[in-house]
Amino acid sequence: MKKIEAIIRPEKLDQVRRALEKSGYPGIMISAIEGHGKQKGVVQQWRGEEYRVDLIPKVKVEIVVNDDEVDRILDTITDYAKTGQVGDGKIFVYDVIEAVRIRTGESGKVAI
Repeated sequence: MKKIEAIIRPEKLDQVRRALEKSGYPGIMISAIEGHGKQKGVVQQWRGEEYRVDLIPKVKVEIVVNDDEVDRILDTITDYAKTGQVGDGKIFVYDVIEAVRIRTGESGKVAI
């Protein structure tokens, strides 16, 4: 099992969510986060004054899937989250040692 953690633009969340649900993955976790990558934030203007925004709003999407489904999910997220601009985000993939469904006590692949 793998955990896929995608950091994406907030405005892309609905498209990514719909695409994942269409692919058969309604079980996702979503968190609002802030951060920056290599761009170190952005410079914006307000009332003629420039100011720097160091932490940019992002959304973290987390999904746990079977190993054979990772590539399809990565492709789906990439296709629907991509704008081609700096700040599109990153995707990380982690090993999951165990999963347990609390309600039934089921574990392993059947728990996800």
